[in-house]
Amino acid sequence: MVTNYLHRPLFLHLFEALAAGGVLIYETFSDGNQLLGRPRNPDYLLKSGELLEQVKGRLEVNAYEELCVIQNNRAVVQRICAVKAAR
Repeated sequence: MVTNYLHRPLFLHLFEALAAGGVLIYETFSDGNQLLGRPRNPDYLLKSGELLEQVKGRLEVNAYEELCVIQNNRAVVQRICAVKAAR
């Protein structure tokens, strides 16, 4: 599980570290968040659909959202729950 962290070079390592049948749950800030607060640096904001694109062909997506969260602190985020196929 990864929350509120983005370092793109780690994606491949995360996917490889999952065992067959392992689940990845990932949520972090997305483009548009710079209008609401921090982070504002585009290096730390996912582009629209980027999280979904990262897992494409590597994991089976069970759920994906790209939304503005209003509870507590407002934020624009992407969320995914994906499973590595059993071999």
